[in-house]
Amino acid sequence: MTPARPRLEPLPEQDWNDEQREVLAPFAERGHIPNIFTTLAHHPKLLKRWLVFANHILGKSSLPGREREILILRIGWLCRAEYEWGQHVQIGRRAGLTSAEIARISAGPNAPGWSPIDAALLRAVDELHRDAVISDATWAALATRFDTQQLLDIIFTVGNYNLVSMALNSLGVRLDEGIPGFDQLDCDDFGSNRPKV
Repeated sequence: MTPARPRLEPLPEQDWNDEQREVLAPFAERGHIPNIFTTLAHHPKLLKRWLVFANHILGKSSLPGREREILILRIGWLCRAEYEWGQHVQIGRRAGLTSAEIARISAGPNAPGWSPIDAALLRAVDELHRDAVISDATWAALATRFDTQQLLDIIFTVGNYNLVSMALNSLGVRLDEGIPGFDQLDCDDFGSNRPKV
């Protein structure tokens, strides 16, 4: 269902106005600006305000990086957001996820090999995606490990990346150079879970 072509092309630097230049400057200083940001730069006020929230989720969350990436990869997978999945496969590996774990995320919480807490994280994502609520049983399982702030960060991480997935898919944002798509990941076995691309 993702558009065959981008509905909004990333804005090339020569077309940036002063406001866009200001919001994109921190990314430009790093050398490469991912397509998500140059696409959202069509609405610089929105991008600027969303970045405050997104920076909390990705950089200042109370969750450990590995657990955060389990949540992000699962919601990206459920939303079939190839851009999100590809970006966070790389981030997830840096946070300590193995290729086998990343492949198993696609199979969900009932796949063999998950610890009870990892399965509860995946189940929370599935419930939020499907029902917009974490069940009592899943909440109780998460509460054995995570404190109040972390429980809130679980909900808001899934919510943020559900929103991001909707935007990426609806706008047709293309993969950045060097980022693998669903069909290029070097995870060993997606089995029947591999999405159609």
